[in-house]
Amino acid sequence: MLTLHHLNDSRSQRILWLLEELGTPHEIKRYQRNAETRLAPPELAKIHPLGKSPVITDGDTTIAESGAIVDYIIRRYGKGAMMPAPGSADYEAYNEWLHYSEGSAMLPLMLNLYVSRLKEAGAPLHPRIDSELANHLGYVDGALKGREFFVGPSLTGADIQMSFVGEMAKVFGKLEPYPNLAAWLGRMHARPAFQRSIEKGGPYRFA
Repeated sequence: MLTLHHLNDSRSQRILWLLEELGTPHEIKRYQRNAETRLAPPELAKIHPLGKSPVITDGDTTIAESGAIVDYIIRRYGKGAMMPAPGSADYEAYNEWLHYSEGSAMLPLMLNLYVSRLKEAGAPLHPRIDSELANHLGYVDGALKGREFFVGPSLTGADIQMSFVGEMAKVFGKLEPYPNLAAWLGRMHARPAFQRSIEKGGPYRFA
């Protein structure tokens, strides 16, 4: 059976959401962050050398990158759901969003997180970070204008992947200028499968 190695308050929440949307049988192995450092426990490094979450194990297969996990689960267990047909124009857009989430959009959000911890020492970096946040969040907001989902007429892995971007922006108080993104995130969090993922995964401060 597929096992999700689930770290609290982490990107693995969206994998649990995906599994709930698909109804894929799975096991959850739970890991708890250190209350002081917020780091993952060393036990995760026994599953994958990076010691990060999400990680899935499925038989002899171990995958530790969010986009690759979403892609694998949908291809292996989705039965044609939650992704456009390969080769279609929608598929190329879908694939781009899968990579964009972590490859581009998360960088200024993570910089904002870490530089904020520097307090006054990080002040010179904030104008550039804020500029990049506006660039990326504005792009995402524009892509959602008039759309219920990122790609096509129904939920796909692109929405799963992009959820953490919206959640981080919300936590940082950056969503107000981006009504399309804010409304989309509200719709995603209202989905029954997302609510079930919170019930099963435990408290999630980004919801």
